[in-house]
Amino acid sequence: MTGKEAAMEYDVVVVGNGLLGLSLGVELARRDARVAVLGQPAAVPATAMVQTFGEVTARQLSSEHGRETLAWTFEASAYWDEWLASLEPETDLLTGDGTLVILNAIGLPGVDTANFAAIRSALDEYDEPSEDVDPDEMDWLDPEPTSRPLKALFLPNERAVNARELQDRLEQVFRAAGGDRFAEPVAGLVRSNRAEGVELASGTTLRAKAVVLADGAESPVLFAGVPEAAESPRLISTGVVSALVDTDDGSVPPYVIRTPQRAFAAATFALPHRSGQVQLGGTEIVATEARDAAPVGDVLHLLNAAARQIRRDLGESSIRELQLGNNPTAIDGQPLAGETALPGLWLLADPNLTRAPQLAHELANVLVGDQPRMSIAPFSPVRTPLPTFTRAESVAATVTHLLASGYESNWSTPVEWPALLEATVVTELHRDPRQNPNPLSVRLEEGLAQSHSATESTL
Repeated sequence: MTGKEAAMEYDVVVVGNGLLGLSLGVELARRDARVAVLGQPAAVPATAMVQTFGEVTARQLSSEHGRETLAWTFEASAYWDEWLASLEPETDLLTGDGTLVILNAIGLPGVDTANFAAIRSALDEYDEPSEDVDPDEMDWLDPEPTSRPLKALFLPNERAVNARELQDRLEQVFRAAGGDRFAEPVAGLVRSNRAEGVELASGTTLRAKAVVLADGAESPVLFAGVPEAAESPRLISTGVVSALVDTDDGSVPPYVIRTPQRAFAAATFALPHRSGQVQLGGTEIVATEARDAAPVGDVLHLLNAAARQIRRDLGESSIRELQLGNNPTAIDGQPLAGETALPGLWLLADPNLTRAPQLAHELANVLVGDQPRMSIAPFSPVRTPLPTFTRAESVAATVTHLLASGYESNWSTPVEWPALLEATVVTELHRDPRQNPNPLSVRLEEGLAQSHSATESTL
């Protein structure tokens, strides 16, 4: 046991040992801060995308906040090479020689085509290298004939990273720099008029000048119990479902293959992991609390989408592992990095891996009193949720994306639809259309009347 462990006094305690939390721990330990990172072994996907432009959506470019975040992400992406080199990995952690973005006829033009056009627009604006390519000539891509890509863009600077090897390397570097790890749950926050530390499930108290809630499943729960959380956007859990498979012929794509962001912010993708292994994804789960395992419906959807749209013989592959990564995310989808309304309590939450090294670097600068290279002021946790949709826009977008998911499923009814349709019909039939005129409720009432009439005629 080190002296720091005996005293249980730290400059910073980081709750969350995912890639973001460990990155912050490394940055702080290298600045000679006394730092502890807390969390049980994190569920990290085998491979993760490091993307700036492949993630762009039409909605993002339509808002000032979205464009500001894209500009920050673009600058942050330039830090990756320097950051990876500083970790001195024994092997190249990046995988795939670029990214192939495909646009096919699966989905809706208002979602897929619009987002593909947004990617192209952003590439042009930032003068980022890209190439229009013939999808029929691209290696490894072999979709079903009915899912052939219409267009494709090759992005040479966008890749993926072996997330598990990166996680292991961050753990090693953190410990070597003098950081302490506690692999047990956090029972609660220790506070008075400011955050003073945390109490572990074992009863041990770790006191600190600053407590940072980062990318751990416990962070949203801990933050929700703080009254001052009302002055920040609510933290929710977002998770990406993916599958690591062994390909039947042992081949892997030479680059990342993906679609634009699709219905409900999910993209279909294939990421090269290592020899003979590919990570397929993905569907995104948004929930108030983190889930422990991937839902069956999401797994069925992603496997079917990958086999139909990327490579037909993926159906012959063997599933090595089903994966679900959970990340605390602001309800408006924007990064959170900075001190909360409770002095001493800080947030570091962002589902975008591309920004993680730079965000950790800049937050560490702020915590130790150094001058940041890039301002994190736009991501302050003390704010109201950014206005992204009006209620009418939210309803319209939900309906559009729901229909898009139907087309993506080839109108083979997704497993969650029967319950959703039943609840919708019941709700609408209980609505009085004379008091609350609604085209759907009127049609349902008319349909119900016709059904009753037909039944009576039969009798």
